[in-house]
Amino acid sequence: MLQPADVLLLDEPTNDLDIPTLEVLEESLLEFRGSLVLVTHDRHMLDRVATVVLGLDGRGGAETFADYYQWEAWQEGREQSARAAVARVPAPRPASAVGSKKKLSYMEAKEYGAIEQRIGAAELVLREKQTQLEDPAIASDASRLLVVHEEMEAVRKELDALYARWAELEEKQG
Repeated sequence: MLQPADVLLLDEPTNDLDIPTLEVLEESLLEFRGSLVLVTHDRHMLDRVATVVLGLDGRGGAETFADYYQWEAWQEGREQSARAAVARVPAPRPASAVGSKKKLSYMEAKEYGAIEQRIGAAELVLREKQTQLEDPAIASDASRLLVVHEEMEAVRKELDALYARWAELEEKQG
């Protein structure tokens, strides 16, 4: 502790500290010239001290963010996507509907035959956009980051529409 360091690893350093001690700790961390790995639940300290936030998704994945609130928005988006995916799963049809199968029109059958490829292509584009968001060159350029994020959201909406249409065609086909 008395020798100079290039890296500090701190796990919940704010636990059981009073406010004056927290202030001293924050000031010391802000003055530290090396790298800091900080694991904390203290959002205020995180916002003051951190320049990059590594957010864990709870499923073994991690993403980098500019601040806690960007991570929180990402988590909310993931939860909404998960809820939308659950909503896309068609409900079981009643027994009376099983006997009354509808046929797809020619155009619908053609669309149904190509929709899986369209979904695969859209998922590939979505992964590319997510990779771009992780690129440090883009993450550090706010205007480019916003553009890529908007493009990713557009692809995500298109993908949701494709899944909804696919479920609709599946149900209609019987």
